[in-house]
Formats: sequence, C-alpha cells, structure tokens
Amino acid sequence: MRLKDKVCLITGGAAGIGKVTAERFAEEGAHVVICDVDQNAGEAAINEIGHNAEFFRVDVTDKASVEKWMINVMDASGRIDVLVNNAGIVRDGLLVKVKEGELVKQMPEADFDLVIAINLKGVFNCTQAVAPIMIRQGSGVILNATSVVGIDGNLGQTNYVATKAGVIGMTKVWSRELGRYNIRVNAVAPGFTATDILSAMPPKIIDGMKARTPLGRMGQPLDIANAYLFLASDEAGFITGETLRVDGGIVVGT
Repeated sequence: MRLKDKVCLITGGAAGIGKVTAERFAEEGAHVVICDVDQNAGEAAINEIGHNAEFFRVDVTDKASVEKWMINVMDASGRIDVLVNNAGIVRDGLLVKVKEGELVKQMPEADFDLVIAINLKGVFNCTQAVAPIMIRQGSGVILNATSVVGIDGNLGQTNYVATKAGVIGMTKVWSRELGRYNIRVNAVAPGFTATDILSAMPPKIIDGMKARTPLGRMGQPLDIANAYLFLASDEAGFITGETLRVDGGIVVGT
C-alpha cells in the first residue's frame, strides 16, 4: 500500500497507460481522480477501478477547465498528493515530402498546433494549476509523460518529438523551482508500448520494433504504470529532475 490515502490525479486516464496507472495506484491504496475528454470511456474506467476512483471531463488545453478540476478535487479531498501528466496524442507526418524536386506534401500546421497544445501546453496548464496547492501543503509529486523519441528523435514525428523533448526540459526546470517546497518532479520515457495506437499498426512494423528492442518485446502499459508507481512513492524520495527510460533497451534510429 505504497500510496495509501494519497490523492492522485491522472490526465488521459480513460484508456491505455493512463487507465492502467490509475488501476495500479488504486491497488496501492490511492484515491485516483482521472480526467479525460472522452466522457463514456472515463466513466467506464472508474467503474472498473472501483469505489476509490472519480472521473472528470477535462480538456487539458483549456486552462479554465483544468483549474475548475483542481478546485473540485480540493473541495472534495482537501489535498492533491500526485499529478501524472499522461494525456497525449500523435499526429505523425514528415516535415516535407518531395518528389522529383517538387513539394508534394508537408505536415499540416493544424496537426503541429494540436499536438503542441495537448502534449506540451496541457502539461504546463496542469502543473501550473497544481503547483500552488502542493506548495501550500509542503509536499507533492509531479510525473510527466515523455518518450524515448523525445530523447533520440524519430522520423515523421516533428510535432510529437518537440513536445516530448519540451516536457523533459520543463521537468528539469520545475524540479529546481519546486524542490524547495518538498515537491518532486520527474518524467517517464516509454519505449514502444502496446497501446491501442501501436496495436493498429501493421504486424511488419510491430515486428520491426521488437527486433530493435534488446529485450525482444513490446512494453506493456503495466511496465510504465509500475515506473510511475515507484516515482510517486516514498521509495523515490530523493529522486527529482530525472527522466526514467522504460524502453527495453531500445535506441531509436533512422
């Protein structure tokens, strides 16, 4: 029961890594409060998790929506111990595609802006809203979802890589700014993980990912959830400003 009676917020908690993290935290005694833009999936998730879970429909790109969520949690629970900034999307595409010297396609500006808004500004919005609460408490843990591609880069992911590299940078800044208040800030960088997004890829692509992973398999959402659990717990009490790779040893290449 490493998180017994802790109030833990998880963005994008209706599915995938976020949902499994919520389940894992609840198993360890936490009161989990998930948010997502998918109302039906969010309600289904908390029904599966059990009585010690709540759901709020929140758009992390909307500062007012985030702040309202935090106020509602504080009114009900009186504290926030852990925030997991998990919400994120992909909109992959090459920066430019040229054929016979002519530009035939490029990453749409709307795809760039949307990924930045959710994956980067969403993390900023949620952390900025929770930080004063944790400062007043004199304690807290903030965990940010980055990715191995935020460290190594990856073809066709200009927007996604920009956000995940930015999250690593913000994690380092916030660990310095908030450490004096007994608030730890860390990031987790998953490798190729078997979520719905990757499951929809052709088997040949998935086999290639496995072949490039020294442990010879895809990551599972539980692998990532366990990393979040460790970093949220007192066992990681002297760890801050770090990015923990959970990737089976992969180094993403060209």
